[in-house]
Amino acid sequence: MRWTVLDSPIGELSVAVDEVGICGVRFGPVGSAVPEADLPELAAALTELRAYFAGELTGFTVPLHVLRGSEFERAVWAEMSKIPYGETRTYGEVAAAVGEPGAARAVGVACNRNPIPVIVPCHRIVGAGGKLVGFGGGLPRKRHLLELEAGVALRHAWT
Repeated sequence: MRWTVLDSPIGELSVAVDEVGICGVRFGPVGSAVPEADLPELAAALTELRAYFAGELTGFTVPLHVLRGSEFERAVWAEMSKIPYGETRTYGEVAAAVGEPGAARAVGVACNRNPIPVIVPCHRIVGAGGKLVGFGGGLPRKRHLLELEAGVALRHAWT
């Protein structure tokens, strides 16, 4: 696994890649970074992340390689990846979608354990009634991501 750091509007993001694909995104710097030019897969991921933050990309295509997670967590991560850009779902809705309607809190734990935030959009999961709660990167980052997506989605709807 090789890491590099991306300067983004929500602060530094450390992005990890292995021989299969992107396997980690962390808030803040992690370990020693390699230049993105050294790894084409890493360069592709950073290009997509930059385009996302510029409001030019609404869906990631870089290959992912999830190295951990229980069956339930993987189901939650797969379900959150289905949430359309610019939209949200509640923890309860995601729990029901993965066949565990009483597991809203467990969905929150799975979101917190998401190894590839932003690309696997745990920020699109909100509390009941649309309340802005819980995010491993902090609520200001979650708000920024949701506002970015809402603005881009609105512009797309009006063009």
